[in-house]
Amino acid sequence: MIYLILFCVLAYLLGSVPTSVWVGKWLYHIDIREHGSGNAGATNMLRVLGAKVALPVFLFDVFKGFLMPFLAHHFINKFPAISDVYLFPILIGFMAVIGHIYPLFAGFRGGKGVATLLGMMLGIATIPTLLSFGVFIIVLIATKFVSVGSLTAGLLFPIFTYFFVNFTISLMIFSVLACILLFYTHRKNIQRLINGTESKTTFKKKN
Repeated sequence: MIYLILFCVLAYLLGSVPTSVWVGKWLYHIDIREHGSGNAGATNMLRVLGAKVALPVFLFDVFKGFLMPFLAHHFINKFPAISDVYLFPILIGFMAVIGHIYPLFAGFRGGKGVATLLGMMLGIATIPTLLSFGVFIIVLIATKFVSVGSLTAGLLFPIFTYFFVNFTISLMIFSVLACILLFYTHRKNIQRLINGTESKTTFKKKN
């Protein structure tokens, strides 16, 4: 069990690396949480500083969620014997997502966890995740709302998981919880969508 605890702690610490906050402060002398939507994530970086800055932030946030569950698969023999091989990688991955949302290194004020959740999902359920990401891109292009794309992809992820991955209880619970987590972290976006005040995303370069 010591390996499970160690992986969970390391996943949380890695997830707590506040990529957008540090990039904003070190390179642009701003706290990204005080600009745009106030969110510490790649989407707000895109709005405030442009795609050139947002892309590497997004990729590292994905990496934060991917690494520990991926390694857990390779060290599965170190974990307690259990028939459900997805259970411990899921627990470890969620610690990375929690770290992103409540980062130790940024006063527990992080982002929505979408990119980190995406990385976690890629490491655990690759095909459903790629399908969901494809839906996200299509909806984003059609609506220009990142939040609508994220929520639509989140809704379809449990369905894709059911049809394209070998069924396990933990994996289905994970897929539903991932959807619920997306809706919870996007609750303000949902309210803005209802009110008609949600900002659309553009892909223009910032000078």
